[in-house]
Amino acid sequence: MSEISSSAVDDRDLALAREGDDAAFNRLVAPLRRELHAHCYRMLGSVHDADDALQDALVRAWRGLARFEGRSSVRTWLHTIATRTCLDTIESRGKRALPVDLGPSSERAVIGDAPLTDVAWLGPYPDAGLSSGRAAPEARYEQREAVELAFVAALQHLPGNQRAALLMFEVLGFSAAEIAEAMGTSTASVNSALQRARRIVAEKVPARSQQRALRQLEDERVREIVADFSSALERGDAESLLALLTEDVTWSMPPLPHWYRGVEAVMDFAVRVPLTSCGSWRHLPTSANGQPAVACYLRRDGETAHRAWAINVLTLHDGLIREITAFVGPEHFTTFGLPEELR
Repeated sequence: MSEISSSAVDDRDLALAREGDDAAFNRLVAPLRRELHAHCYRMLGSVHDADDALQDALVRAWRGLARFEGRSSVRTWLHTIATRTCLDTIESRGKRALPVDLGPSSERAVIGDAPLTDVAWLGPYPDAGLSSGRAAPEARYEQREAVELAFVAALQHLPGNQRAALLMFEVLGFSAAEIAEAMGTSTASVNSALQRARRIVAEKVPARSQQRALRQLEDERVREIVADFSSALERGDAESLLALLTEDVTWSMPPLPHWYRGVEAVMDFAVRVPLTSCGSWRHLPTSANGQPAVACYLRRDGETAHRAWAINVLTLHDGLIREITAFVGPEHFTTFGLPEELR
């Protein structure tokens, strides 16, 4: 089997796919599916939108196989189609947000905070199976680094063309000329879009990525932080929770609009709401957006099971928790392959 090169196999599958062999087409796509899905998520900020965009893109690719002349690689061709599909979605749906984008933080706990349903919220990304390396030698960002919350949130502040140019150049490793051809524009326009996009991202993304921060910690220490955070919530232990937080910690809970900045405001919220008045908590460790995360299950008084409540994504700094982003809603658990309840 090893005598047949990967390129030869791809060429054979491409020829079969052009003749209508959908199994051959699926073999062509399979090695790229995870990378394509992550690209759609970066563009759109939503797993569900990424699912739809990837499905639409693959249908477009299948129908357009006869027009694929082989001047570029299959990878380049599929990413071009996926990017154009995402740009269509951005044009019709706009950008996604986190609570920190909507207004100032609250100094005290807001009791009875109600979800905002008229906001397109950024969602968490299940990163299992996503490579930790770069998609191409020319790429600036690692693949897991490029799904971190701060990076994806920053992308939402870019127009679609700048978002696409930045991701294709610095995450996928495409050249400016390849991007220009994919987007139907000039190389000069691509370089201009890249310059503007880099400036905005640099203003909003910390200089040290979570991948770098995590590499500076032992894996065991990261697991301890996750376990201690979970235990503090389950026991209602304010002192133990406080010991895990930086002074400038933030806590936000999309789709709830209010959020908290600073250890005093965060602890006022924690003591008055999750630690004392919600019910009984149970947790499962997980990973989201290339960061440690906790799946939170809540059992209210009178109930017999702990039900899916939120995916808490933790941003770490020097061994402490700097940001807690709690994505509230059982719909997130399905995309993470997590149970909807614990008995």
